Amino acid sequence: MEPTISVITVTLNSDKFIEQTIQSVFNQTYQKIEYIIVDGGSTDRTLEIINPFKKRIHSFVSEIDDGIADAMNKGVSLASGDYIIFLHADDYFHHEASLEESVGFLEATTDILACRIQFGKDLKIIKPAGFNLWTNFKGMPHQGILCRRTLIESLHGFDTQFKICMDYDLLLRAYKKGAQLRKAPVVLSIMRETGISSRQDWQSLKNRFDEERMAHQKNCRSLAMQILYKLYWFLYLHYRFVTYTIITKRKRLKQQ
Repeated sequence: MEPTISVITVTLNSDKFIEQTIQSVFNQTYQKIEYIIVDGGSTDRTLEIINPFKKRIHSFVSEIDDGIADAMNKGVSLASGDYIIFLHADDYFHHEASLEESVGFLEATTDILACRIQFGKDLKIIKPAGFNLWTNFKGMPHQGILCRRTLIESLHGFDTQFKICMDYDLLLRAYKKGAQLRKAPVVLSIMRETGISSRQDWQSLKNRFDEERMAHQKNCRSLAMQILYKLYWFLYLHYRFVTYTIITKRKRLKQQ
């Protein structure tokens, strides 16, 4: 298969990293790439940095949006590729042959290809869990996912009521619809810990958990799952708060 891949970058005031993201796209050995940048009306040097690359960008828009999900939907509406990957301004492809290696694992029936990513300063490798029972509770990083464009469109895109977990909500809907997911043992991209979903203070974690719970409630269709979700969140929130407290205390002790 040699599908066209639509790479979509959503950005807002990202002058620190946007050039590396763009260069990692243009340096790919895979040729059938359609690059789309959706800017939310940046007021820093982001647009100045993007400007020299405009001739090589297939679609570019810069305007105030209604959050990340809205911007991602704009990107999908501009895309014509067979598969889509969201590579935001804090992310970049792992190496020059990342897409070429990943596309090699696509099959005719593959709706979603889930690859590995590297995360944070330590470049920790995160492997996708795939579609299974655990999908009902947690998602996978979108930086490692190639998703069939027509699947996203059939799911009516990203739900704009989500400000953090719009990607998990869409994956959960795809899972429940019976989308075919295949895992690939390759590292597709690198995700910095600078995005909103990477924040580790308790309030940011709590905001993310609240949206995950909202995705559960939205997509739950059985009484048994409702009961299971209540038990899960009772135990999970206590567990995460305890581990957060321990980690925070250890960091404070190291700083003393």
